[in-house]
Amino acid sequence: MEAKAALKQANMAATAAQIAHFRAIPWCAKILSQPGLVITQSVSRRLRASKLDALFSRTLNTPDAIPAYITFYSLPPQLSKGVAVAEGGEEQPELIKEVASFVALGPMVNGWEGVCHGGLVASLLDELMGQVFAANKTEGLMAAVPVMTGYLNTRFEKPVLTGGSGMDARVVLVTGRLVKREGRKYWLEGDVRGEDGVVLARGESLFVMLRDKGRL
Repeated sequence: MEAKAALKQANMAATAAQIAHFRAIPWCAKILSQPGLVITQSVSRRLRASKLDALFSRTLNTPDAIPAYITFYSLPPQLSKGVAVAEGGEEQPELIKEVASFVALGPMVNGWEGVCHGGLVASLLDELMGQVFAANKTEGLMAAVPVMTGYLNTRFEKPVLTGGSGMDARVVLVTGRLVKREGRKYWLEGDVRGEDGVVLARGESLFVMLRDKGRL
C-alpha cells in the first residue's frame, strides 16, 4: 500500500510540474487558458508498477528526450458522470472526438541533428490518436477494453525540429481526432504542428477494439 501511495504522489507531482512547464511558455499558456479544458498528464505518461506504456512513461521520460508531455480536451456538452456505457448495439453516448497535447522534444529524439526522428513523429501521431480512447475511458464514455492500431499512414510535410534539454526543448502541438466508427472499428486522423500553427506531419489510422480484454 505504501508503494502504491508513493506512486500516486509521484504522478500527482509530475502532472503539476509538466502542466507548469507548458504554462510558462506563452503560446502554450494561451491555448491552455481556454475555458472548460480538462488538462492532465497523459495516461501513457504515468508511472506504473508494471511496464505498461513504458515507452512514454520511462524510456522517453528524460530531460533530454521528452521532458514534458500533457494532454487536454473538452468534454461533450451533454456529458453526465456515471453514464452507463452502451453495449450490444444500444445507443452510444456522445464521445470525446478530439484530444490535443503539448510535447517537448529534446535532442535525444533526433534523427538528423536538430530534427526529430521520423519514426518518433509517427509514434507521436499514433500516441495521440490512442489518447482519444484513453480520454473516453477516463470519462466513463467507453468500455475499458483495449484498442489496438490496425494501420497508421503518416505524411511528413516539414521537419519536426527539436531543441535542448528541459525547458529548452522545442514544443509541438499534437492532435488526434475521431472521424468515424463502425462497430469495433475506429478511424482517426491526427497532425503535428509547430508554434506558428503550420502542419509538420499528418496521420490517419484505423484502431480496432478487442472483443474482450485479451482477444482480437
